[in-house]
Amino acid sequence: MKRVCTLIIIGTLCLSLAGCGWFDGSYVSVKPHWEPKQDIQSDTLSASDYLGLIDAMGEMIAKGTEEAPIVVADYRSGAVEAGMDIAVEYLMKTDPLGAYALEGVEYELGTSGGLPALAVKLSYSHTRAQIQRIRTVADIAAARQVLADALDSFATEMVVYVESYEPTDFIQAVQDYAAQYPQRVMETPQVTEVLYGSGSGRGRVVELQFSYQTSRDSLRQMKRQIQPVFDAASLYVSGSGSQRQKFSQLFGFLMERFDYTYETSLTPAYSLLSHGVGDSRAFATVYAAMCRGADLECRTVTGTCDGEPRTWNIIVDNGQYFHVDLLKSHESGQLKLSRDWEMTGYVWDYSSYPACVGAAAEEEPTEASTAPETTAEPTE
Repeated sequence: MKRVCTLIIIGTLCLSLAGCGWFDGSYVSVKPHWEPKQDIQSDTLSASDYLGLIDAMGEMIAKGTEEAPIVVADYRSGAVEAGMDIAVEYLMKTDPLGAYALEGVEYELGTSGGLPALAVKLSYSHTRAQIQRIRTVADIAAARQVLADALDSFATEMVVYVESYEPTDFIQAVQDYAAQYPQRVMETPQVTEVLYGSGSGRGRVVELQFSYQTSRDSLRQMKRQIQPVFDAASLYVSGSGSQRQKFSQLFGFLMERFDYTYETSLTPAYSLLSHGVGDSRAFATVYAAMCRGADLECRTVTGTCDGEPRTWNIIVDNGQYFHVDLLKSHESGQLKLSRDWEMTGYVWDYSSYPACVGAAAEEEPTEASTAPETTAEPTE
């Protein structure tokens, strides 16, 4: 939405601000991300320089106020207009909260109670409720936790003021979180990111919009249905067996559930565990999550196999790293552990993953057993 700043200067006409009807607006109290620099002793704001104007209008923004007078009795004669130009430019482009909230600024120069004053009117590009919902966090680590909470609840937006902001790829962060927690994120949303504020200060407002193709109620139902499967997987490998045995047991638990159809789905974990439909990425992310739930170290690897996109796993067995491709293992009927030089036809970013150079990975047969009855029911 295009922002417009209208500066109306009436230098020769003194207006009685008390009678202009601009002071009956309602107020919404939110936590500002700065403290006013001046001690305002009444409901009337005041300013003696452009910094005071920034503080006064900043207080209006923090409260969601649309109209208010700002007394400028102590302002240097003839400098108010220039000060407003600076203050408005700063608030609408540099200040994080101002850049997020403001659509435009209008003002008239007149008097209030016999004192020189500005009648200021602010228009907003976001609603008062949206401004009120902004969460203030200390740093990017705290912002990532807010992001996790938003994705876990299938929220449609997230807006945070990050006091110590560092450049972050939030779109990639969404994808990484979805891959790490397939039991929580049923569908990876499309993400739109807008960053507000451009000054030398470290604070920024981050606005993320999430777009899902599946309804929120359906996503919640899917999540409830597959959680028992992940819980059962953890119980399935409990005991005193070796790490190799546990990796093999989880492989059997997952691969014996269905005669799988290898297709890509918008809801990978749910489609895999409820309908037996999934691609290599779905298998790898679900297997890694089940391993972590059983206190086994496992991660996913993204690359290609014979020129086609492929996702597989790297596991840590007694401190040694091995590649595991579940789909290839499924073809042979048992978990196959491979070292780097044994991954013929595979290509990946070697610098991003640990070297898999463990001792000879002798294959252990999957223990014959039937997985618990935890098949999720399809969503109606």
